[in-house]
Amino acid sequence: MHWAKLLEDRRVTRAKQPLVPGLYESLVDADLDQLLADLDAAGVKVDARELAKLDDDQALTVLLRYLNRLLGELLQAKPAVRLQRTQAVLVALDRSQIPEPARALLAVADARGPALAAPFPEPPQIPLGQSDLLINASRDINIHRALESEIASADRVDLIIAFVRRSGVKLISSALRTHVERRGRTSKTLRVITSTYLGVSEPEAIEQLVELGAMVRVGYDPRMVKLHAKAWIFHRNSGASTAYVGSSNLSRSAMVDGCEWNVRLAALESPGVVKKLADSFDVLWEDSDFQRYDAARFTSIRARERKRFDGGAAEPDFAGLDIQLYPFQAEILERLQVERDVHGRHANLVVAATGTGKTVIAAFDYKRLRERLRADQREPTLLFVAHREELLRKARATFRAILREPEFGELLVGGEQPSEGRFVFASIQSLRGRLEKLVADEFAVVIVDEFHHAEAPSYRRLLDRLQPVYLLGLTATPERSDGGDVLRWFGDRIAAEIRLWDALTRELLCPFHYFGVADSVDLSGLKWARGGYDRGQLESVFDGNDARELLVRRAIREYVPNPERMKALGFCVGIRHAHYMARRFCEAGIPARAVTGELAPDERARAIAALTRGELRVLFCVDVFNEGVDIPEVDTLLLLRPTESATLFLQQLGRGLRRSDGKDGTTVLDFIGNGHSKFRFDRRYRALLAGRGGSLIKQIEQGFPHLPPGCAIRLESQATKFVLDNVKRALANHRQVAIDELSELARGRTPKLGEFLEAMEWELGDLYRRRSADWTWTGLRAAADLCPAGDADFEELGRAIGKLTHVQDELRTNSWITWLASERPPRLRELGPAERRLLMMLLALVWVNRLNEFPTLSAAAAKFWRQSELRRELVELLELRRAGRDHSDLPLTARPDIPLRVHARYHVTEILAACGVIQAGNFATQQSGVRYVAGERVILNLVTINKDPDRYSPGTRYRDFAISPERFHSESPNSYSPDTAAGRRLLDHAASGVEVLLFVRETPKTPEGFTTSYVFLGPTKLREHAGAKPIALTWTLEHEIPAWFYPHTQLTSS
Repeated sequence: MHWAKLLEDRRVTRAKQPLVPGLYESLVDADLDQLLADLDAAGVKVDARELAKLDDDQALTVLLRYLNRLLGELLQAKPAVRLQRTQAVLVALDRSQIPEPARALLAVADARGPALAAPFPEPPQIPLGQSDLLINASRDINIHRALESEIASADRVDLIIAFVRRSGVKLISSALRTHVERRGRTSKTLRVITSTYLGVSEPEAIEQLVELGAMVRVGYDPRMVKLHAKAWIFHRNSGASTAYVGSSNLSRSAMVDGCEWNVRLAALESPGVVKKLADSFDVLWEDSDFQRYDAARFTSIRARERKRFDGGAAEPDFAGLDIQLYPFQAEILERLQVERDVHGRHANLVVAATGTGKTVIAAFDYKRLRERLRADQREPTLLFVAHREELLRKARATFRAILREPEFGELLVGGEQPSEGRFVFASIQSLRGRLEKLVADEFAVVIVDEFHHAEAPSYRRLLDRLQPVYLLGLTATPERSDGGDVLRWFGDRIAAEIRLWDALTRELLCPFHYFGVADSVDLSGLKWARGGYDRGQLESVFDGNDARELLVRRAIREYVPNPERMKALGFCVGIRHAHYMARRFCEAGIPARAVTGELAPDERARAIAALTRGELRVLFCVDVFNEGVDIPEVDTLLLLRPTESATLFLQQLGRGLRRSDGKDGTTVLDFIGNGHSKFRFDRRYRALLAGRGGSLIKQIEQGFPHLPPGCAIRLESQATKFVLDNVKRALANHRQVAIDELSELARGRTPKLGEFLEAMEWELGDLYRRRSADWTWTGLRAAADLCPAGDADFEELGRAIGKLTHVQDELRTNSWITWLASERPPRLRELGPAERRLLMMLLALVWVNRLNEFPTLSAAAAKFWRQSELRRELVELLELRRAGRDHSDLPLTARPDIPLRVHARYHVTEILAACGVIQAGNFATQQSGVRYVAGERVILNLVTINKDPDRYSPGTRYRDFAISPERFHSESPNSYSPDTAAGRRLLDHAASGVEVLLFVRETPKTPEGFTTSYVFLGPTKLREHAGAKPIALTWTLEHEIPAWFYPHTQLTSS
């Protein structure tokens, strides 16, 4: 047959072509298998994995590409014979031509490479054969990280870019330097085309590219060359070339956190497009409009170009009153409501960074409180206190706008006095002489802005005098540098705060670029006392250490985008160290000053002002700027002392993350050396990562890929070794440290779980990070000889205790605590249908599939109730969860027989038990998808937003997402279509009286590798649908997605 002969010809041609070193993504057919055997015989390493071990999308792509190429070759014929050949192929598909097990070739080693080097370069984060769109979404990789991963395996790199900035070059300089060193400085290793258009490109940035080994050509005439193109081409000799075309220039903002769209193209998938890009680049490279880079010529033309635009109008300022709530503000209001309604706490502190709209939050909160007070027949009088007149005027304007009352509120500040005194915006200074006239309950609502001043005498007298129904404190920095404790006014509790990670994700703070610089100082032999280094010894090591000070300045030149314009804080060990660093920097021509506790307040203020004006480059400080001080202009942090405390580390980091005009990010230089065996690096990184991204060791090894938009952590190779060795050592001793701490707590008393967690600086998730009976409160207590060791059932049941850390709603916590505190399980005859299911939900969580061993619910409960210590642990765990509840939930009013609360979290076993699917002797499970429960006439729609967070997969990334708080898009299982019974049931659910209940989770696994619980979003109704196998579905939700969960369900970052 013609097709068979064609195949034979293809084999012969293919066999003559040797495999060059590089990355591949090719199916291993019989021909390629022979070539690999030849390489193996020659001692060349290859990476050819079984398809079953690849990501499902990648394996499918490999197979489809192979068949597509094969069919393309067969059909390269006259139209008359194409149909005949197609028929022949369909018949021939019955015979196997693929060696089994099927494999995909991923890489061939370079036999000429260094013997001790890794045999294969790391593949790009996006699979070689797939195209994609990068939009800097919250669950996306940004263009910067994607480019870095491409450079590592490229043989040649071409870049055409409109604007080149130093901030962008610094991001990828390390990757480009390695590329040039590996491939050699040739005329094509690294080529760059740019222009002087608009005078935006910086000559220093281009000089750095040249220094790295780039060949640069420039369009010097802005009248002829208005270069807007932005593209990267990564040539690979293996044929697996890739390219990026989009909107990102070479600047930090464009590459990490800007609103940018960039398309990634793969030659394996779109060879014609990638070739056209490469050809177009070559044409421009040879065009006379683009000439070799000349520094003097470039600088002259750029200066002239910039001057043309300097006279233009400044960008208009659109700042104004914002009376619409952002999701994070709505979340804070929700938490305030839970604090008052659930916990009965009416004195509440809100912690949020300046610029996040604290006054807007306060005004909306007062609007809600006013309605509540009026319903209780109480006049909603208000006192709003601040320390400056302009703050009071802005606050009153905000309240007027939100309350829609243009005459609301009176001022008590300066020369103004209220005539009615019912709704007063007052300065603390104006209240001083009037405190004795105020009745304790004169104001129903008291709001104090910048509450960290509350320990000052004037504020303290005011708060001691007044007894409002509701007290609301607002602050960006709850800690005071003088040690005052403002939390005492709020029962030592923060009601709501925007945590660092959330503030960065929502772009309320500046993104940071953290560089772990390998320190030359060895601290392993220093004295360790009272949980830390001996401070005197530590200062002796750093004070006068010229080599280390030189290392600091070298790191600044290497990593800070604009060293000559930086505004930095340097955190030192002690006063001598701070003065030494300031003196050495001044001697090196870098204006600096030491600012310590011995400095008078007015001198300190002058030093800060000099830094903000740019007269000083660095303030070296000792503790002074850890807390309570706000300098938005700071754009560089130098961590010059080892900091183990997670709180102190985050406070220091927070000093540089305030937004300021012209500031697009903060550079953090952390100097990491070989530390004492008891020093803990893991605490700072766990606090920074806030439990995201999986195992800490894995995060470190992968370069911290799961960070908020625009942020990056880069550890130098030696620093990585120091950190990894330290973290691995700490994890190996983790349990023994916990047991020792517990033994200390238990001297003469019986410690509670909450006390232990506080002493260890742990969250619940830290204790239950492993599914093991040893890693339970009972297991640790038994190891410390505080309770009896468990039996065989305890060993199995203990592994399940951590599954209950998601439970927080009142229905489960109240019922389960009451039952578990009793020595006997609840009598089933005294329980209603919903309560029996609630008990089954608990038992399904702890027994899991062993539930099949019990003939009745009573038998399963009776055996579990014998585990008295485990029951005690669950009571303490649930009490902590109930006390820490920060979200509200709603009843499933239409189905009182199903004990689920809307907006609460549930594991699949609980959902199935609540709907009667799981019963004693009949355990069932399901991880995701759609399930019809016929007896209940409900469809359970279980959705996972990010199917595989550990592997970037364009094919499955964006199938399920929230369109708005009221609408959600999901896809049915692949087998569903409008013609199938299951598909029809889904589409006709409303007409047939079937309820569709939506459950959503962000990822399938927690950072520790455990199954993630779902958030129950309540009943939904189908709004529209399209397609088949799968069906695209748009749902209308009965209840809006809560503000705390909505950002996790969106397609792009909020």
